[in-house]
Amino acid sequence: MAVENANQLVSVVTLLAAAVVAVPLFKRLGLGSILGYLVAGLVIGPFGLGFVNDSQGIIHIAELGVVMFLFIIGLEMKPLHIWGLRHHIFCLGSFQITVCMSILIGIGILYGLDWKIAFVAGAGFTLSSTAIVMQELRDRGNMTSSRSQRIISILLFEDLLIVPLLAFVTFLAPDKIDNPDPIWLKLTIPIASIAILIVIGLWLLNPLFKILAKTKIREVMTAAALLVVLGSGLLMEIGGLSMAMGAFLAGVLLSESSFRHQLEADIEPFRGLLLGLFFLSVGMSLDLAIVANNLALIVIGVLLFVLVKTSSVYLVARITGMNNASAIERAVTMSQGGEFAFVLFTAATTRYVINPEQQATMTAIVVLSMLLTPLWIILYKKYVIPNLKKESFEQESDHIEEQHPTVLIGLGRFGQVVNRLLLMTGHKPTIIDKNASLIAGMKKLGVKCYYGDASRPELLQAAGVANAELLIIAIDDKQQAIRIVELAKKINPQIKIIARAYDRVHVYDLYNAGADIQIRETFDSALRTVEKTLRAFGMEKEMAREITEVYFYKDRHNIKLTSEIYDPKISHFDNKELIRLSLDIDQEIMAEIQQIIHKED
Repeated sequence: MAVENANQLVSVVTLLAAAVVAVPLFKRLGLGSILGYLVAGLVIGPFGLGFVNDSQGIIHIAELGVVMFLFIIGLEMKPLHIWGLRHHIFCLGSFQITVCMSILIGIGILYGLDWKIAFVAGAGFTLSSTAIVMQELRDRGNMTSSRSQRIISILLFEDLLIVPLLAFVTFLAPDKIDNPDPIWLKLTIPIASIAILIVIGLWLLNPLFKILAKTKIREVMTAAALLVVLGSGLLMEIGGLSMAMGAFLAGVLLSESSFRHQLEADIEPFRGLLLGLFFLSVGMSLDLAIVANNLALIVIGVLLFVLVKTSSVYLVARITGMNNASAIERAVTMSQGGEFAFVLFTAATTRYVINPEQQATMTAIVVLSMLLTPLWIILYKKYVIPNLKKESFEQESDHIEEQHPTVLIGLGRFGQVVNRLLLMTGHKPTIIDKNASLIAGMKKLGVKCYYGDASRPELLQAAGVANAELLIIAIDDKQQAIRIVELAKKINPQIKIIARAYDRVHVYDLYNAGADIQIRETFDSALRTVEKTLRAFGMEKEMAREITEVYFYKDRHNIKLTSEIYDPKISHFDNKELIRLSLDIDQEIMAEIQQIIHKED
């Protein structure tokens, strides 16, 4: 017993050591963490150095990483959002699957395979890796973009497709296999499992978490979060569906729960560790002996499979209206086989549709395609993207899945301060910014924000400006800020608008465009500087503050008077009436400040 436990501990230590060494090294080389995990698994696995031999046992445990990953994705997607993607899921998903599967099956038949074997191979190769694709989308930080949402929709359809595919494989089984259950029963059980999960998610989970939250015991909440993820996965597995699909549905049902962020924080450490373990186990499952014995077949199979699938995905993307750059991106990202192919191949082998050698060959092709995907992505980013026309690769606006009474445009140094204080006071705004790298970075920090150009009326509509109470414009682009004010007032004349202004002239333009309050970006900091300067001169604190407050309120009030005289067609320094009024106002303010200074004389 002691020896067995020691061996298990050696395996655990080996897995952790491989991850700790390989992943930072591959990241440093610019090859990505996923490829690091896959290569590390290949090296330490039973077909490499042999430090770890139970690759199949590990992959079953590691699949929980994919399950937890899908749960977290579900937490970020509300039911209404999923409903909005229904056309992408069923129409786009079915179109891409049909095209890819038909071409791959056709090639298998032309190669001389029996049509049943060709079907199993084509269906398995068509299914993409949810883990690899989702991780790549998350690393890019653009999971909410329109093209990413289409990819996610296709992956969801593939997860749903595994049920009818397994049922059809059972139908293909030879007569010597006993199949007592009718097809209709095999399809009814998964539907019943989904119905049970929806009932539990809608009416039982939130009350349960409220009760557990009152205990104020953190580990109980963590245990409950794991129970929800694993329990939903188990329910779906019993119903013949994938565990990942069950976890995803549970996440969606809890996406509007007040415990959503707590659940995400509890699951995240397990998700990252187990997902890394999954990639390690995929690398370990590559049987180098099978590859060596069937080298020509497997190499040709991998290259032909990747080429055909990439071309098919690209073709579907172009037919459905994607531009060239987005179509190439989708094709490269989804070029590999997936983890559900292993399930399909195993089921087909168990039912004698394919033999063990064919299963091993197909599995090797899928694993190699997964190993090569990070390399394709690196080559795509290094050599393809720079050669694409810039206008064809403009990032699409994110899909805005939730609306709030307050909309904040701009998340730069000005907007970040505004957002933090709003959140601290219980006001959650819908945030939009057109700096893609900034949005990606802020999302990694947990800030809910969307990429897009707010000067486009359709994006303002999607953000909920038509029903919003307040619009805050915190961008530093003067002309764009004016355009947003004008568009927002057209969409919703009653909305109150607070806009960041560059200078006094910009204040006039914003005022005339319809902004209710204009905040000059350096005005307050200049007043604070003056207050500190007066204190440095020896003036009492109360007097210095009173002087700056008087200047603030007088200037804010009188700017409305000068804005009525302002004419954008006349230079600010050539508008004599504006200059005269400005000087008169300055004299009035100076007189009042002098009274403050000398009121105790």
